[in-house]
This record gives sequence, C-alpha cells and structure tokens, in this order.
Amino acid sequence: MIKVNQLNKEFESRVRLGIMSVLMVNDWVDFTEMKGLLEVTDGNLASHSTALEKVGYIEIKKEFIGKKPKTSYRVTNSGRQAFSEHLNALEKLLGR
Repeated sequence: MIKVNQLNKEFESRVRLGIMSVLMVNDWVDFTEMKGLLEVTDGNLASHSTALEKVGYIEIKKEFIGKKPKTSYRVTNSGRQAFSEHLNALEKLLGR
C-alpha cells in the first residue's frame, strides 16, 4: 500500500502539475503558450518553472528572436521518469 508521503513533493502545486502535464505531451512549449494554457501570471510561471529546473525535471531555454527574448521549456528524462512515478503512485493511492 502506498502512503501519501511517498508522493513527490515537487508536484504538489497545481501549477507544477500543469507544467509537467503539458511538457509530457509536447517537445518544447514557449512561455506565452504555457502561461495561457495554465492561466497563471508571469511571476507564478517563472517561479514554479525555476523550481522544477533546479531539481532537474525541466530544461529552460532562453534566447532572442530578433530583439525579443523567448523562453521555452521541455521535460528532461529524469523529469519524465519522476512525473510518471508520481502519477503511478497517485493511481495506487486511489486504488486503480
């Protein structure tokens, strides 16, 4: 039987769950698209994505297109594995 404390704390936030869910099914997603999909503020997305980057679950790419900055995200292999394990643990917790 799985216990609640076995769930990954990095995914407790609705925003982080959303970021990971979007990235699991897309290669690269840019900041504006992610912000729109999750309906969050710039600062909220930036802080949660930075937290996921620090633990190695996502990669953040910053570049300039012309003179405009562009930030994009993608899931890392370790992020994909950690999120899959988290979802499996949730399913077990729910008895599925």
